[in-house]
Amino acid sequence: MAGTFELYTDKSGEYRFRLKSGNGEVIAISEGYSSKSSALNGIDSMRRNAADAEVVEA
Repeated sequence: MAGTFELYTDKSGEYRFRLKSGNGEVIAISEGYSSKSSALNGIDSMRRNAADAEVVEA
């Protein structure tokens, strides 16, 4: 099963999203966004930029 993005509103009224793996485990949580469209743009950015992201040690 593929992962899913869950879009929600937090207690302070900001939009956030979380990325869940196929088994339902949360693997990423976004920052807060003031608008739904900004949160959706954040999801789109993750989709475009993370597919080929390299892993580096800090």
